[in-house]
Amino acid sequence: MDALGPHLPLIGRSPLFDGICADDLEALLSCLGARTRAFSKGAAVLRRGNVTTHMGMVLEGAVRVERDDYWGNRNIIASFGPGQSFAEVYACEPDLPLDVNVVAASDALVLFLDVGRVATMCSTSCAFHARLVRNLLGLIAKRTHALTRKIEHTSKRTTRAKLLSYLSDQAESAGSNRFSIPFDRQELADYLSVDRSAMCAELSRMKRDGLVDFQRNQFEIVQRSIP
Repeated sequence: MDALGPHLPLIGRSPLFDGICADDLEALLSCLGARTRAFSKGAAVLRRGNVTTHMGMVLEGAVRVERDDYWGNRNIIASFGPGQSFAEVYACEPDLPLDVNVVAASDALVLFLDVGRVATMCSTSCAFHARLVRNLLGLIAKRTHALTRKIEHTSKRTTRAKLLSYLSDQAESAGSNRFSIPFDRQELADYLSVDRSAMCAELSRMKRDGLVDFQRNQFEIVQRSIP
């Protein structure tokens, strides 16, 4: 548990531990069998077909949730950075095999928590157990909402419409017309299910038309109304 010391403030800010005081956090992490593991960029954090009772929380770096089709085409489902969690749904239903891969998008340090211990009454009858269950349900609801938003982006008919839908969502989340996205160009194309070259060409046209400005993964929505 001492190894988690530098990361405790980050862990405590997670929605999973909302309403749980700092004095109780270490005891709760022990109750959940908390353990950390480091992954190099590109390494598999969780593999498709596996089952697990553990959810993950990124402490350093980033991970991506991906699905490959029969021909090896990649579809990025989501990306998670420090303080964000993943695999909650699979951990809550250990008989459900993963139908996605979780991959380290960069060198990453991940905290694993045994959700199976949340589903049963704690042997020490910790007072924060019920609160943790409510927080976990909230996380799963937010994950469902995020997937719904992705479906909304990818269901648009044109590449421009998909980009505008996604960038609008990112601006709203950031509370600013200037924001960064967690993807490079290939990853963004995989997330939106579009051809990379066609997407880059469309981004250039959107910049020329004065809709957006960008530099690498930094974006600015310049024009609010769509002509």
